Amino acid sequence: MNCGKLMIVATPIGNLGDITLRALEALKEADMIAAEDTRRTIKLLNHYEIQNKLLSFHEYSKETRFGEIIDALQAGKTVALVSDAGTPMISDPGYELVRRCIAKGIDVESLPGACAAVAAVTLSGMDCSRFLFWGFLSPKQAARRRELEEIREKGIPCVIYESPNRILKTLAEVCDVCGADTPVCVCRELTKLHEESLRMTAGQAKDEFERRDAVKGEFVLIISPEKGCAEDLTDERIAREVNKRLKQGMTKKFAAADVAREYSLPKNRVYGIALVNGNRK
Repeated sequence: MNCGKLMIVATPIGNLGDITLRALEALKEADMIAAEDTRRTIKLLNHYEIQNKLLSFHEYSKETRFGEIIDALQAGKTVALVSDAGTPMISDPGYELVRRCIAKGIDVESLPGACAAVAAVTLSGMDCSRFLFWGFLSPKQAARRRELEEIREKGIPCVIYESPNRILKTLAEVCDVCGADTPVCVCRELTKLHEESLRMTAGQAKDEFERRDAVKGEFVLIISPEKGCAEDLTDERIAREVNKRLKQGMTKKFAAADVAREYSLPKNRVYGIALVNGNRK
C-alpha cells in the first residue's frame, strides 16, 4: 500500500496576504489539515474560501493524535500540518510527528513561507549572517538567567519569542546579565496593523516599555551581546558546557577540546574540570 504525504505548510503570522500560492493549493487539496490552533486556522481558511477537515494537533492533544494522523498517512491520505501562525516546527510539537513519519518511511514535504524569527532578523539592522534562534526562555528565573548567560557567551545575535506580560521583565534581565548597553531590536505585532520595531539598547528598550501604560501584542526580541570573556566563565559554567557535549556522545577529551576552542580557554583547565565534574566517559 502506498503511503500518503505529510505537507508542512507555513501560514501568515498576521497579515493574511502573506501566504504562498503553493500553500493555498496544499490546504485545498489535502485530505485533512492538522492545526495547532483550529480557531486561528479556520479564519485563514474562511478568508480564502477553503473548506477542509480540521484536526486539532497541539502540545496537549498530540499523544492522542499521532496514531490518527499516522493511520491516515499510511492509508494514502495527504495531511497538511500548520502551526498557529508562521512556519511549523518553530516552537511547536510538530517535529515529533515529522520524526515518526520519517521512521515509518512516510514522505514529508515542506512548503516555506512566513516566519516571525526571520522577519525580525531582516528588520533588525544587525549583522545576522550567523544568528541563534532560542525561542521562549524558561519561565523559571534561575534557568532563564543561565540561558541569558549562555546567549551572552555565544556573542552572536539571538532571537527570542516573548509575551507582552513578560517582555519588560526579560529586558530587565538582559540589562542585568548582558549589560544595559547591549543592542536589541524589539519587534511587536509583526505584519499586523500596529507593527513596530524598536532598535536601541536593552536599557533604552526597558525604559520605553516602563513608560507605557499597557503592553500588548506578540514580541520577537533580538539581542546582540558581546561575547563573554574567557575570564568570566565559572568552573560551573564550563562543566555544564562539557556535560552538554558528553550527552551528545562526545568523549571527555573531545568535549573538553571543543569547549576550549569555542571559548578560547586553556585545554588543561577545561579537561581538569571535565575530570572532576564530568558524568560520562
